[in-house]
Amino acid sequence: MQMTRAELDEFLQTEFPQVAGMFAIDDLVPMRITVRLLQDARHLRPGGTVSGPAMFGLADVSVYLAIMAMIGPKGLSVTTSCAMDFMRKPAAGVDLICHTRLLKLGRVLAVGDCLLYSEGREDPVARASMTYSIPPER
Repeated sequence: MQMTRAELDEFLQTEFPQVAGMFAIDDLVPMRITVRLLQDARHLRPGGTVSGPAMFGLADVSVYLAIMAMIGPKGLSVTTSCAMDFMRKPAAGVDLICHTRLLKLGRVLAVGDCLLYSEGREDPVARASMTYSIPPER
């Protein structure tokens, strides 16, 4: 691994300060990361549930951080594809937890798989598959 939890936190604070306080890294091992969305009122939609964009953001940041952990701080890596299934209504008032694993980590593409859970619940609320483009070495 090229980056630790502390280095990833610092990277988010520096490169993405607009969202850095929204997420926390719970666990990090090679090719896997667990990230939580620190839920608050700005993540809710009418009906008192977590919004789709908030869940997408959690999955996207989780895959991004998993990639950065493995390859180092290449901030220009970008999402090129996402498929997301919303399976259950997430609980309001508790954090969302995203378990992510990298399925492929190549020179120019990475593919990650995410399962999102409401904290304290057993069944996933969403699943996402994401592909990232990694900038080539120069």
